[in-house]
Amino acid sequence: MTLGALGVVYGDIGTSPLYALKEAARAAAAGAALRPEAVIGCVSMILWALILIISIKYSILILRAGNRGEGGIMAMLALLKARHAKPGTGRAYVLVVGLVGAALLYGDGAITPAISVLSAIEGLKIDAPMLAPAVVPLTAAILMGVFLVQSKGTGFIGRLFGPIMLLWFLALALLGIRGILMAPEILAAINPLKALYFITHTAPLVGFAVLGATFLAVTGGEAMYADMGHFGPKPIRLAWFTIVLPALMLNYFGQGGLLLTQPAALTNPFYQLAPDWAHYPLIFFATAAAVIASQAVITGAFSLTRQAVQLGLFPAVHIKHTAHDQRGQVYIPIVNWMICLATLTSVFMFRSSDALAGAYGIAVSLLMAITTGLAALIALKWGYNPILVVAVNGFFLLIDLAFFSANLPKLHEGGWYPLVLALVLVVVMLTWRGGLALVEAARGRQREPEWDFLNMLATNPPLRLPGTAAFLASAARGLPLSLTHFVRHNHALHERVLLVTGKLEEIPRVPDENRMQVIELAPGVTRVILHFGFMETPRIPDGLRCGADRGLLPGVDLDQMSYYIGRETIIPRADIVGMAMWRETLFSFMQRNAERSAAHFHIPAKQVVEVGVEIEI
Repeated sequence: MTLGALGVVYGDIGTSPLYALKEAARAAAAGAALRPEAVIGCVSMILWALILIISIKYSILILRAGNRGEGGIMAMLALLKARHAKPGTGRAYVLVVGLVGAALLYGDGAITPAISVLSAIEGLKIDAPMLAPAVVPLTAAILMGVFLVQSKGTGFIGRLFGPIMLLWFLALALLGIRGILMAPEILAAINPLKALYFITHTAPLVGFAVLGATFLAVTGGEAMYADMGHFGPKPIRLAWFTIVLPALMLNYFGQGGLLLTQPAALTNPFYQLAPDWAHYPLIFFATAAAVIASQAVITGAFSLTRQAVQLGLFPAVHIKHTAHDQRGQVYIPIVNWMICLATLTSVFMFRSSDALAGAYGIAVSLLMAITTGLAALIALKWGYNPILVVAVNGFFLLIDLAFFSANLPKLHEGGWYPLVLALVLVVVMLTWRGGLALVEAARGRQREPEWDFLNMLATNPPLRLPGTAAFLASAARGLPLSLTHFVRHNHALHERVLLVTGKLEEIPRVPDENRMQVIELAPGVTRVILHFGFMETPRIPDGLRCGADRGLLPGVDLDQMSYYIGRETIIPRADIVGMAMWRETLFSFMQRNAERSAAHFHIPAKQVVEVGVEIEI
């Protein structure tokens, strides 16, 4: 598990040495000669950023905020029960903040592959400057290949990730030792006072720029929490403290030692740390590590989207399971190609890792601040001492906000790009959530009262058809519109009727013994509530079979049963109180193009009957 965590969790932060110290030292030089105290100060700042943010904040504190073993922004929102928050309440604001954090992860997913692969390929410029024009096309070709193979699944490739990244971190450590031997005085950077001395004895604007560049060394730390459900906190911590942190520290110290002896190496200290004969093998190795880092971010976006769909915060999209033995491996075509478009756009727009560095830090620093705030709310909910929570989380929030403020000047340099992507996604998620609420309210106005329907069955029963029919219902009370439409137009009803509702719980997974709840409404009419966790695929037939195997649905032949599903057409109306007209139009567009309910709930096509329903909002 620890070896696997190396490939999935630490791919992003493991490629930070390709560009982090280079950007920090350039900011410290400010166009002048690079001074030794600036080099030591930059290395010290990076070291203590890794210790404070990754080692203490994430590894020791944030990993405690798990939702039954699952982590990530969506797990936090589930713990805080913010999904059903009413507008204007405190939980509603928590939901918005959480959705901003989730959207920022998509922005990170568009930038990380681009900056990682670009910075790896730029090593060609050292020994072959004539290849500089080929860097961008070659990067685009590699990234295109990465996105093309996503549909094949990451099972086979994933087994290679851990060993490759283990060799990568070993290479980082060996290169770092070589640089430290060049200038052992770089070890003075272990003293945090060196970082404080540099910040307090340099121009404020320069210090601010260095602080923003230093943050590049900790990007990727969010993956420790987001991927907690795949590996568990212990393997993630073990990998960090025994392999990743020592390798990163040695490499940053090694790059610093090189810059002390050869300030001209500032053009690319990572590659110049290696002997000349190792440059081309190292470029190949770094590119492989960058691809792994990209893969981890893309896979994380798939997982996040799946959770957002389950929580009702994103339209239902086609989700392909790429491994029969591992339920966490999924492929989402629309998300894959949207991130591909955003990533390639960033490559051709910024054209270098130096330019992309300006776009990178601002989104991730804001995401880390949001995570710290949500973790504080969870700690308070769990009954931790409020004074201790405010003191600890407040300290880390100040650090996060300091990094965010230091990255704000990068807004005009490209920092706007991931923020625009995040803004678009937040609007989409809030519009989808608001639209679902309006549709459910409209359904409620059209629903026939349950008691009236049951009374009609007893006093004036319609013609009863042989067999069993399952009518999918969005709510666990009242009658689905598909049922009332069916009876109104056919004047008939099946002998056995199941009103089936899939209910999402605020936990990752629901045990099979708690899967089904059965309520007998009348002879031949049964309400069935199926409970699913937000990390599960809501397979209605499997849920029904789970209950049938336990004897909860006697006499029902699931293979011969018909499923009746409402095919809703959303009609935006300006004269009905709801969202702004453009948002209702956007919701209607998303609803028309969302995955069909039958496919989303994995109901066999031959058993599906769709009933058309018009709903005005």
